[in-house]
Amino acid sequence: MMEWTGKRYWIVGASAGLGSAIAEQLSRVGTEVVLSARSTDKLEELSQRLDGRTKIVPLDVTDDESCAKAVEEVGDVDGVIFCAGVYWPFGADEWNAEQAVAMAEVNYVGAVRFLGHVVPRMIERDHGHVALVGSLTGYRGLPGSFAYTSSKAGVMSLAECLYADLHKTNVKVQLLSPGFVKTRLTEKNDFKMPQIMEPKDAARIVFEHLNSDNFARAFPNPFAWVFKVGQILPEGLYYRLFAR
Repeated sequence: MMEWTGKRYWIVGASAGLGSAIAEQLSRVGTEVVLSARSTDKLEELSQRLDGRTKIVPLDVTDDESCAKAVEEVGDVDGVIFCAGVYWPFGADEWNAEQAVAMAEVNYVGAVRFLGHVVPRMIERDHGHVALVGSLTGYRGLPGSFAYTSSKAGVMSLAECLYADLHKTNVKVQLLSPGFVKTRLTEKNDFKMPQIMEPKDAARIVFEHLNSDNFARAFPNPFAWVFKVGQILPEGLYYRLFAR
């Protein structure tokens, strides 16, 4: 178990859902949490609920100047958890160009942009912790979700590459790949979502993983096993099972 008391962790995408629940979890163990999102209204509400020290920093991950300004304001932190994301459910047959680009821009490019200001500082100090939130959907191509799935696959590959670069340093890199979590994003789905989790339950699993020395955690089981097995299936068999 890590010592969390007195640490500073920055949660990007903290205004609702999993990010908010992670903030609550970390605050309970004595961590000062920096809360960021584009809108501060919900961050203010969250801050009032937390017992520990908080700092609210508005941040738009699609704007490099916003990222740079936020990093200068926050200064050095012990860790960052990037869970900012947007989502709309559609496939190639209902292609919405604006929403597709937004998912790529926030979910993946936003992570690259933000971490570009944070990770070099951690490397220079030889101290830090980076946790990225991917998704079970990012393991392999799925129908009806090309924009979201590809953006999360990018986040997962980003985490893998950062881990490959930094695993021998004192900058810890981890990846979380959850399934369905009850949020304003999954409310948009009109299909059955197996093993859908409450944010607080997902946050507990995230916290367990942050305390471990393991790189990646996919959850919940057994739902996660389906996606892991899907990775090793031959191409023809995989698409016969999963494609439309």
